Amino acid sequence: MPHVLLIEDDASVRDGMELVLRRHGYGVDTAATGEEALALLAGPGGARVELAVLDLMLPGMDGFEVCRRIRARTATLPVIMLTARGDDHDIVTGLEAGADDYVVKPVTAPVLEARIRAALRRAEPAARNRPEDADLAGLVIDRAGLTVTKHGAPVPLPPTELRLLLELSASPGRVFSREQLLASVWDHTFLGDSRLVDAAVGRLRAKLEDVPAKPLYVQTVRGFGYRFGPL
Repeated sequence: MPHVLLIEDDASVRDGMELVLRRHGYGVDTAATGEEALALLAGPGGARVELAVLDLMLPGMDGFEVCRRIRARTATLPVIMLTARGDDHDIVTGLEAGADDYVVKPVTAPVLEARIRAALRRAEPAARNRPEDADLAGLVIDRAGLTVTKHGAPVPLPPTELRLLLELSASPGRVFSREQLLASVWDHTFLGDSRLVDAAVGRLRAKLEDVPAKPLYVQTVRGFGYRFGPL
């Protein structure tokens, strides 16, 4: 049974979402503040949490800072952020802080559950039946062990960024549209948002590239999408 941490300060929203998730078979822990959520993750119960649903507008420490602290603690916990307004700035800032996905409140039960299922699938440590390990300009991608190193140093990647790198590097030189990446990496065949792709590419470049503004590995093809180099 997957276990979800729901971080939401509005008691009525929190209780409603908890009820929906429990009805769909999820275990649920709840927190009304970012501080409470971080304390739970640091304690004995934190080990069972497989995904966090995080509201951005929290009292005290806001959701952006909570997400950054979660990412500083672990690269592997999927984070879905909740935003009330769908404001572009909030969404982009949340994604840049390390969130894997977002949904706009009020969110329907089927949409929330679908996003959670997709995020958990991305977090599954399943090797892909794709080409052998890559060793390109100091970047080593171990497809069986699902690890990445650069010049011998490990590069911890959250599940979404790792799957994005695996998808692109499986076909060096091939141009992937944002829509293709949304479908293959995020499992979004509907309600897709290219900001998810762009934000994940930005985070990936910050970790892999010597000069993120002049990427060697994850390259932009203007008007089309992204490809994996070097070519």
